[in-house]
Amino acid sequence: MINSYLAYMQDTQWRIVFILIALWDLIWKGMALWKAAQNKQRNWFILLLLVNSLGIVPILYIRFFQKSSVKKHR
Repeated sequence: MINSYLAYMQDTQWRIVFILIALWDLIWKGMALWKAAQNKQRNWFILLLLVNSLGIVPILYIRFFQKSSVKKHR
């Protein structure tokens, strides 16, 4: 009885970890896809859409490769 309870708890913990990782990736991927679409960067959009990287590629895109959206004032 105790062994089945421990197995159930361990299974539940892995589900929680999986859900947290999926949410992390979804948030970063969504932000990066949005920015790539706004900046008309089709190649980045396709790469971000197809590659699952636990948020690494979207973070790199947002941090280093998106077009600058800062407008200069005269």
